[in-house]
Amino acid sequence: MTLTGLTQWAYPLAESLLAEPLPRRWKHCIGVAERARTIALILGQDADLLEAAAVLHDIGYAPDLAKTGFHPLDGARYLRDVAGADERVINLVAHHSCAWMEAEARGMREELEGEFPHESAHLNDALCYCDMNTTPDGTSTNPIDRINEIAGRYGPDSLIGQFIRRAEPEILACTSRVLERVAAAKRQPM
Repeated sequence: MTLTGLTQWAYPLAESLLAEPLPRRWKHCIGVAERARTIALILGQDADLLEAAAVLHDIGYAPDLAKTGFHPLDGARYLRDVAGADERVINLVAHHSCAWMEAEARGMREELEGEFPHESAHLNDALCYCDMNTTPDGTSTNPIDRINEIAGRYGPDSLIGQFIRRAEPEILACTSRVLERVAAAKRQPM
């Protein structure tokens, strides 16, 4: 694996925040970054950007960063206020995997969207695809099994369980859009 630019910076940062206190979450982030590399052909110049966001997307779970309990917001604030990260990486972390729906359930949507603008739809789709096709242990899965795993882990009546079921149609749509772009790119003549 050759790391460039943003990823050279992102991997050690994510590892320093997650590997020791949350080793399983760190494995998940590594797996999400691996998924990002598998779709690099549809990302062009943004491949490095997406991989960096992928490895960083769950840093808001780190005990030292968890201020609000809403990990996309906590992670994005850390990247902006402390780490001086690239603005596009910050925005992808803030909005990963339908975060706006969870923010809404927490009464934090205005706060999230007021601080962090959305990145382009194709990059948001791509990060959602990578996250929802990776198990908590970092191995490859599919979004149906991943959604069921999340709902089962948190419980169907929990805020997260309800959010993930509400987000399911959009997660599946993101996955479909990414897979369509990958298939179209593979059909293109060299």
